[in-house]
Amino acid sequence: MRRLFAGLLAVFALCALPAAAQPSRYLISAQPMAEAPAGVQAWRVQYWTTNGSGARFAVTGIVAAPMEAIPPRPRRVIAWTHGAWGVAEKCAPSLSPNFFDYSAGMDAVRNGYVVVAPDYIGLASPTMHPFLVGTDTANAVLDAVRAAREIPGAAAGSNFAVWGESQGGHAALWTATAARSYAPDLTLVATAAAAPPTDLAANLREASDKNARALLLSFALHSWATLYSFPLDGVANRTNQGIIHRLAENNCVSLNKKPKLGTILGILTIARATRNKDIGKIEPFASFARANSVDPARVPGPLLIAQSSKDTIVSSAVTQKFAKAACKRGTPTRWIDMIGDHGASAKDSAQETIGWITSRFDGNAPPNDCRRI
Repeated sequence: MRRLFAGLLAVFALCALPAAAQPSRYLISAQPMAEAPAGVQAWRVQYWTTNGSGARFAVTGIVAAPMEAIPPRPRRVIAWTHGAWGVAEKCAPSLSPNFFDYSAGMDAVRNGYVVVAPDYIGLASPTMHPFLVGTDTANAVLDAVRAAREIPGAAAGSNFAVWGESQGGHAALWTATAARSYAPDLTLVATAAAAPPTDLAANLREASDKNARALLLSFALHSWATLYSFPLDGVANRTNQGIIHRLAENNCVSLNKKPKLGTILGILTIARATRNKDIGKIEPFASFARANSVDPARVPGPLLIAQSSKDTIVSSAVTQKFAKAACKRGTPTRWIDMIGDHGASAKDSAQETIGWITSRFDGNAPPNDCRRI
């Protein structure tokens, strides 16, 4: 009996050895999170990615999985791409005590998914965050999925869907565009985007909430000017340029706190200063915005878009124009109409989106709303 027991231990050890001993290509570290919700195991991760120029960065995020025994088959994966939290290092979602409350994608863990939530480059890491920069963001998302597969307890498979809201909707669409070429070892099953900025200049121009537009414009201008040395002279005078930089450096988007007086005054100043400014007509920002807008011809299906007609930050008309263009290319597109505010886009459509993603994993034919968009 003792020999039999020892033999069984040896067999188990051999079976476990490849997963345990396999060197990590992407994952740097995975620290268990004690604050994960009931029934969820989560890790705060650091992993390697590259930007569009090939520079390598150590970046961060969160990976969550069901608190269950490892299944016989790898788990399905959803990459959750977050909306705008800010561009400063301190604004990373993974650093927030409200991460699970404000990340609608985490609801999918209860449906058996591994959810991979990257911070993107420059959030919780000491480099400028490339705000709405498509290739840099897509690479960080795809490498996060790869890193999650190197966590034995997550049991993440190579088949994945990507789902995001607001800035994360832009990230999701860019991830879909880049997946086949950048990460051929992964298989994209579906793409879902809630209130996605698609035409960046049009989105920044047509947002009806002038104060939100001023803050988001400050994020974009600060990020792009810092990363690429774009001059702000065509957008604002020197005094207001300083305000733009300070707004971006000092403020994160917070849903449960009122902004400080200085922030309010800064936003009002930039709103006035940029009232008649269109970055779609100011170089080099115009060319850069076009290059990082989403080309509907390059986004593979199946595709789901959730958009509120009352959204004051991402114009419904701009999103609908994008969806029509995707339909014209023959992309099967599910369109979810909503009437809530921008910040609730993913939450309000979460149940339907998760169900739609699950149906894609199950191999069902995707519904197509192109005739009514």
